[in-house]
Amino acid sequence: HVQLVESGGDSVQAGGSLKLSCASSRYSLSRYCMGWFRQAPGKAREGVAHLDTDGSTTYADSVKGRFTISKDNAKNTLYLQMNNLKAEDTAMYYCAADSRWWLGLQTKSYTHWGQGTQVTVSP
Repeated sequence: HVQLVESGGDSVQAGGSLKLSCASSRYSLSRYCMGWFRQAPGKAREGVAHLDTDGSTTYADSVKGRFTISKDNAKNTLYLQMNNLKAEDTAMYYCAADSRWWLGLQTKSYTHWGQGTQVTVSP
């Protein structure tokens, strides 16, 4: 089981920025298809951004141009840079990994999940 630990969540005002991190101490994330997902209260979990082993990325329409997913293989850490945050970005954010490729933003396809980090954006 791949253990993933997210960090970086916080409370910010609309228009602000945050950078989320997702680290694994035991497994090389370079071998995995990685994704960021979020879940707001009362809503289903949704895909935010995906980064595959070949460097290809996918973004939800709601975050395109504002969020950037990246990975530092030397630090074995996945990132999500979030700029121009909006109140509707408020959610628990999760990172996920899977040894299969090209999973995109399909929530049900990912096997390994972190515990989440809370992002709260005030209007």
